[in-house]
Amino acid sequence: MSDTIQNEKFVELNYKVIDQKTGDVLVTVDFPLGYVHGVNDVLSEQVTKQLDGKKVGDVIEVPVDTRLLYGERDESLVFTDHIENVPEEYREIGMTITMENEKGEPRNFIVTRFDDKTLTVDGNNPLCGRDVIFTLEVLNIREATEEEIDLGGAVDADPDINEVLSRAK
Repeated sequence: MSDTIQNEKFVELNYKVIDQKTGDVLVTVDFPLGYVHGVNDVLSEQVTKQLDGKKVGDVIEVPVDTRLLYGERDESLVFTDHIENVPEEYREIGMTITMENEKGEPRNFIVTRFDDKTLTVDGNNPLCGRDVIFTLEVLNIREATEEEIDLGGAVDADPDINEVLSRAK
């Protein structure tokens, strides 16, 4: 039974997020995601339940309601300003700008559009309001160490570039 995903197993997987309407890949991971199943809530409960009992090599597709993860899209988090009010280094589509509200709480805004006159940022999660499918491939399953169980994931989460390159061969 140790070769199947179950609670307190360390699991590594690759995943991508696909827009159901367009088929476009919205998110992919550069490095495998490692977590301790049943301990770490890095994945939504909906996805975690679908991984129970899966084996190395299994690929699953899970439709995810982004409203449950990120809430409804909030148009009050979309701002457009005159381009001259925005520093040069922020004038790039996809650039993340961290701003604070009046309580000092940080929130990330992504530059979604700009031209010669204006720049628009959006504080909604980029997946907010989309119908998506999480496609996950199970790469590795093993017993988690006590330390990994305590942390909910890998003890050394920084990927080793040589290890990554050796996997690519």
